[in-house]
Amino acid sequence: MIQMLPYGRQSISEEDIEAVTAILRGDWLTTGPAVTAFENAISELTGGHRAVSCTSGTAALHMAYAGLGVGPGDEVVTTPMTFVATASCAAILGAKIVFADVEDDTALIDPAAVEAVVTDRTKVIAAVDYAGHPADYDALQPIADRVGAKTLDDAAHSVGGFYRGRPVGDLADVTTLSFFPTKNLTTGEGGAVVAKDPAVGQKAHEFHFIGLVRDPDRFEITGEGPWHQEVHEHGLNYRLTDLASALGLSQLKRLADFKKRRTEITARYNEAFASVDGLRTPAQRDDVDPAWHLYPVRVLGGRRREVFDNLRAAGIGVQVNYIPVYWHPVFANAGYQRGLCPNAEQFYSEEISLPMFPDLTDSDVDRVIETLTKLVS
Repeated sequence: MIQMLPYGRQSISEEDIEAVTAILRGDWLTTGPAVTAFENAISELTGGHRAVSCTSGTAALHMAYAGLGVGPGDEVVTTPMTFVATASCAAILGAKIVFADVEDDTALIDPAAVEAVVTDRTKVIAAVDYAGHPADYDALQPIADRVGAKTLDDAAHSVGGFYRGRPVGDLADVTTLSFFPTKNLTTGEGGAVVAKDPAVGQKAHEFHFIGLVRDPDRFEITGEGPWHQEVHEHGLNYRLTDLASALGLSQLKRLADFKKRRTEITARYNEAFASVDGLRTPAQRDDVDPAWHLYPVRVLGGRRREVFDNLRAAGIGVQVNYIPVYWHPVFANAGYQRGLCPNAEQFYSEEISLPMFPDLTDSDVDRVIETLTKLVS
C-alpha cells in the first residue's frame, strides 16, 4: 500500500505537549493568564499593536470586520484567490463584496485592479498574503486613504513574514491570523486580530466576548454591584482557551525554525522545477521575506487535473488553493459571473499545492520532485 504524504500537517514537540498538560494540572482551562500571555506574544511578533486571540482565522475575520464597523451599505474590496471566509465574513455583516483581480505572477490582489473598483462606499480593502507572500501594502494603503477606507491583511498564511523590513501585523490597519494545524504555527484551532487603532481592537475584543462591556465608566446601568457587566452591541463567543494558548506560546518558540525549514523546502522545489517545461514556480518580490505556507506550483497546458490525480495516486497528498470565491454558489446565485477576474481564474486552473510543512524530510521533497517531474515530462 502506498503511504500518503500529506500536503500539510502540524509539528508537535514534547515541549508542546508538556505546555498543554501543565494547563490541565492548573486552575484555568478557558480564558485565563495563558490567553493574555499569548496575546502579548503575538503583539510583540506583529509590531506591538493590540492582539485579540480567538477560535479560528474565520472568527478573526468576522471580528475584524465588526471592529471596523462594516455593515449594510458598505463595500468590501477583496481578492477571489482566497478561502471563502475572507469575503463571507464581511457579507454576513451586510456588506457588498467587490472582487478585484490578482497579479498574474504572484496571485496577490492587484493594486491597479483595486484602484479601478473602489468607490466612496468602500469601507475595507482586504488583501490576502497568498501562500505566505505579503501583498503590496504600500500601494494599497494610499488607495484606501483616498476613499476613506481601511486596509485589512488576511495573514492566515504569512505570520512570521516581512514586507520591506516590517513584520506581518504591521502592514495594514487590521491584520487577521490563523493558527489551524497546517498553518505556520498552531493552537489546534485558533486565530487572532491585530489592530493598529486601539478602539478597533477594543471593539473586536468585545465582539468576541459576547459583547460584554466591563468598564464602569461606560455603564448605562448604574448603581449595581461589582458583579455588573452589560452588553451594548451584540457579540459572539469567539474566545480562545488557555489550553490552546499554551500550545501557541510553545509553538512561537519554534516559529523561526519553522520558517527556515519552509524556506529551504521552497528553495529546493524552485531549483528543481525552474527548468521543467510545463511547470511555473511561484514568484517572489525582492522586497519581501515570505513565511511560506504553501508551495503553489502551476501546471501548464491544461494538464492540472491529470497531474493532480496522478500525484495523489502516487501517494503525494496535493491540494488546490483556491476555487475563485465568486464561483461558490452562495456568490454565483447572487449574480457574480465567471470571467470577472481572468488572472485569478487562470491561476486556479493551473495551481497545485505541493507538500509543505516543517517536518517534511529531504527525501520526502525528493520524492515529490521526482514524481512531479516524471508526470509532466
